[in-house]
Amino acid sequence: MSDFFEVDFLDVESPKSGDAIALRYEKNGVTYIHVVDGGFQSSGDKIIEHVNRYYGNPVYIDHVVVTHPDQDHAGGVQTVLERFNIGELWILRPWMYADELIDRFARFTSVENLRTRLKQLYPRLAALEQIAIKKKITIREPFQGATIGVFTVLAPTKARYLDLIVASERTPESVEEADRGAIQELAGLFQVAAKKTAALIAAVRAAWGEEIFSPEETSAENEMSVVQYANLCGKRILLTADAGRTALSEAADFAPFVGLQLPGIDRFQVPHHGSRRNLSTELLDRWLGQRLPSRAITGQEAFTALISSPKEDEAHPRKAVVRALMHRGATVVATEGIDIRTSFNAPPREGWVSVPPLEYPQEQEAA
Repeated sequence: MSDFFEVDFLDVESPKSGDAIALRYEKNGVTYIHVVDGGFQSSGDKIIEHVNRYYGNPVYIDHVVVTHPDQDHAGGVQTVLERFNIGELWILRPWMYADELIDRFARFTSVENLRTRLKQLYPRLAALEQIAIKKKITIREPFQGATIGVFTVLAPTKARYLDLIVASERTPESVEEADRGAIQELAGLFQVAAKKTAALIAAVRAAWGEEIFSPEETSAENEMSVVQYANLCGKRILLTADAGRTALSEAADFAPFVGLQLPGIDRFQVPHHGSRRNLSTELLDRWLGQRLPSRAITGQEAFTALISSPKEDEAHPRKAVVRALMHRGATVVATEGIDIRTSFNAPPREGWVSVPPLEYPQEQEAA
């Protein structure tokens, strides 16, 4: 078989969106399997079933990438590590840099104490580390310039990542000794519900080309996201996880060093489930090109934009984001209760059909 690729965005059904991506590709006669994030902990079994069913029931996965510490990305990875033989686990662990960070935390004078505290504050990452050590899985750091198979990490740089650890609401600078407990989780759910309600109500009609993005920035944890790029079979693929504007700008600055001339992406993972806080008109112009005078003719779209957003999450993707992608000639598809495969020259799958693209929203969320 000639070179091929298939990238699967698995549906993570929950009131809060999550990411679980499996991908397989063949290059020069060698087949590779990656898993990028694992959704919530309950998503782990779904990844196992999908990989076994569609990737030839393998016992080995070449690379597993944890893009950032949020539970909707890191949760299901534990099951993947436990069930497969893994070549490399790509993960950023804040405690590994305690000696470089100690001077930035006034409350700590001991590197070991800071290291212990950071492990407590990032328990999902610590659990993955323990499994990897137990199974003797090689752990690597996905900083800018690292190569993960055919993918290259465009962001984050180590320097920016260290700044984000300090800025994070999880760190000892901004949280008390108690970890986030059930009460805080419940309060967070109420806040999410309130934001969803407000987002659904606050919408305004807008003409073609008009774009309103949120003035708010995304979280420090999201800005930690590992941004990956690969050129497979002549198709330029960008995986963004929950990267924010700073991360995407950093990635764009590095793009020329890996032979990626912008604008121009063929498969674009829309960051953070289609949130308005992660993108801007200027960033989309830089990555995807200028706005078109009118909608692209069906079948002549310039690229495919893929969004991980479950049916239960009524607030994602944002209408403003879907509009902005179509302004640049995108076919926009979202999981919304189904698994999505984007591929080239890949083996056929019985029962899989083309996903209907999203319609162009005639309105968007107000600022």
